[in-house]
Amino acid sequence: MINSTTTSTQNLYDQDYQLWLETTLEQLRQGDYSQVDWENLLEEIEGMTRRDKRALKSLLTRLFEHFLKLAYWETERNYNQAGWIAEIRNFRIQIKDLLEDSPSLKPYLKEILEQCYKNAVKITSDKMQISPKQLPSDPIANLEQILDEDWLPIQ
Repeated sequence: MINSTTTSTQNLYDQDYQLWLETTLEQLRQGDYSQVDWENLLEEIEGMTRRDKRALKSLLTRLFEHFLKLAYWETERNYNQAGWIAEIRNFRIQIKDLLEDSPSLKPYLKEILEQCYKNAVKITSDKMQISPKQLPSDPIANLEQILDEDWLPIQ
C-alpha cells in the first residue's frame, strides 16, 4: 500500500520543485524517512553527479579551445588575447571551484583530458577555418599546467 503522504510528495515534485526540495530536506532532518520521495530524490542525486561531470568536461574543453587560440591563431591574437586570457582564468576558477567542492572529480579530469582536447581541436579548427591536422594532436597542456593559474601556452 502506497502512503498518501509519499504520493502527495511525489506529486509535489512535479508541481512545485522548490517546495518538494524543502519538504524532502525537512523530512530527512526530522528522520521521517518513510515519508521521503526516495525515487525522485535518488534521481536528483544521480543527476547531480552527471551535471558536475558534464560541467567539468565542458570547462576543460573550453579551456583547451582558448589555449589553442592563444597559441596558434596568430592573426587574431593581438586583438583577442586579453579576452582569451580572461576566459582562461574564468574557466580555471570554475574548474578549481568544482574540484574544491568535489575533490573526487580530479581523477575524472585526468580521464577526460584527451577527449576534451580532441573536441577542442575540432572546435578551434572550425573557428580558425583550418584543418584539425594543422593543430597538435597531443594535448598542449598537462594537468599540472591546466590547473596552474599562471601558466599560458605562450609566455
